[in-house]
Order: sequence, then structure tokens, then C-alpha cells
Amino acid sequence: MSLRGHVHTVAGDPAVCDEYGYRLGRPDGILVLHYRFDEPVDFTERRQDLLHQIYWAPAGMLAVRHGNQTGFIGPTEVFWAHRAVTHEIRADGGVLYRVCLREIPAGLVGLAAGAATITPEAAEQIQRLAGPGCDETEAADSRVRIMAGLAATAATVSLGAGGGYAATVARALTRDPADPTSLGEWADRLHVSTKTLQRDFEREYGMAYTRWRTVLRLKASRVLLDRHPVTEVAHLVGYASPSAFVAAFAREYGCTPGRHATRRAPICHPG
Repeated sequence: MSLRGHVHTVAGDPAVCDEYGYRLGRPDGILVLHYRFDEPVDFTERRQDLLHQIYWAPAGMLAVRHGNQTGFIGPTEVFWAHRAVTHEIRADGGVLYRVCLREIPAGLVGLAAGAATITPEAAEQIQRLAGPGCDETEAADSRVRIMAGLAATAATVSLGAGGGYAATVARALTRDPADPTSLGEWADRLHVSTKTLQRDFEREYGMAYTRWRTVLRLKASRVLLDRHPVTEVAHLVGYASPSAFVAAFAREYGCTPGRHATRRAPICHPG
């Protein structure tokens, strides 16, 4: 049986939160919360002592903080938080799924909090559960596929499952947009030529590596701007100086970071 809530809240909070619960209270239960919002949303210093949690933004960026570390997670990964582990999440991009579990996926055993990979099938099953018409039997099957499709993300860059050379680099850079590694250095790590990696970026993302990295850094900055000074945001996303960041942001969105933070996204549109 699913539960569905429809909640309208003040600006800065989710405009809509739909709730879908299956076998709640049992070890094999699952709760999926589907948030939709126009402005960045905070899940601040949230500690859930009863349930493990997974956060996934299928079309945006997550800024995550655990302990003293701040990082970013893009659409091809999720953030995992073991029960009773304090964490802070900031989401931008319009849609966020939060999955609550009582059991730990096999691929995440031993991980207190951090990035995790998610297979396309598992992502599809999360979206399937966050909608009407899914009965208990179907939900149980979807939960099994979700559990099987999650795994801790390797700390080192290696050509793993679910993507080619460009996708491997993209996953690493999404977690740390400030990483200064050049295209040639990434190619050396992956034991391919620079031309091969560049072609893979253009084929996979329709743009060159440097352009893709600029877009990533600016997207990441939008998650942080109304909570952090421009100078700090510039450093966090990899710009050598605030002036360089301001210039790049203005070229991309048609307004300065300070104006964006004050007036929010409806005022700024990519050119």
C-alpha cells in the first residue's frame, strides 16, 4: 500500500512532496519521497536514527556535507547516509528523490556516508515507486532491484562499469569540480591518448572537455550561491579568482553571481 502526501510550503522549501511507502515498519519496507521545487532546498544537519537514506537528483546537482568535507554529486550517482550519521544536503535542479530503507544494500555495507553509483535500472525503479499504481508485490520487486543496483563509489579513477572514458572522468569531476587535472593528465591516468579522451567527451556530451568542465562548475556554483559568499563559492568550484568566476557566470547566465543569489534563477537564463 502506498501513501501519498501533497504539501505546499513557503519559498525555499519544496513546493510539492509526494510520499510513497511500501511495507512500512518491516525490515523489507521502503519509503520514497519525491520533492519538486523551484528554488534550492536544504536538508540541514539531518540525522535519521531509524532509517538509512539515499538522495538522488536526476537532473541537477547535490551539494553534500559530511563531517568537514563538502562535495558534489551529479545525476549518475546518489548520496548515501547510514542511519544515525549526520549529514547536510543542498539540492538544485527541480526534482529530488529521497529513499529511506531499514536494510543496507550489499554494495554499501561499511559506508557511513558518501557517493554511491546507481545503475540505470535501479534509478528507473526509484521513479517507478514514486508514482501511483504500484502494488505491494511490484514494489517488493522494485526494492530488490534498487538494493542490487547500488554500490560504493571507488575513490580512485578507473574505467568502471556504466560508462566509457569520458563518463569516468565526469564522475570524478562531479564530486570535485575544483579538481585542476588537465585533459592530458586524465588521459594518462586512463592509459589512453588525449585525442581519444577528447573525442569521447564530444561523443558522450556533445562538447569539449574544457566546456563541459565550465558548465559543471557553474551548475555546482548555483547550488551554493545564496548560502556562501561569492569568493568562497569561486574557490569551491575551482576558479583561481572571484573575478574569473564572476565573468564566467555572467557569460553563461546573463547576470552576476551576486544578483543570481539575490533574485534567484527566474531572473537568470542561459544564453
